[in-house]
Amino acid sequence: MMDGQLLVTMFSGFFIVCGVVALLIGSLGLLRLPDVYCRIHAVGMIDTAGASFIILGMIIHEGFTLVSVKLVLIGVFLFFTSPIATHAVAQVAHKSGVVPVGRNLARVAGTKNVRASSETKKRVTKSVRKAKAKSRGTS
Repeated sequence: MMDGQLLVTMFSGFFIVCGVVALLIGSLGLLRLPDVYCRIHAVGMIDTAGASFIILGMIIHEGFTLVSVKLVLIGVFLFFTSPIATHAVAQVAHKSGVVPVGRNLARVAGTKNVRASSETKKRVTKSVRKAKAKSRGTS
């Protein structure tokens, strides 16, 4: 017969393992995805879910105490700040001229959208010139 403590330990362990697996999948996405936009999308979604599962597991393990109230506050803080930080990184990348990898696929595939690919080519060329100018120390 299972007692209550064993059941609490099993549930808390399950949620902690789910959180760790989610964070590992997010780490794999961070390493394998092609550009900054794909990476921040994968990590931004998964780290919030993984941290939430881990915090939920710790709350279940701890029970109703002051520690669980603090864990809830940490979870709420992470729930709001993680997407905001992800959005800030995306804005900085966009304003710095980082072009998503998928924007170049139309030109490579030779599709009918010639106008879009020529605009993309101009943007990429401009970004490359800016990067070269910054590396030489000029503006």
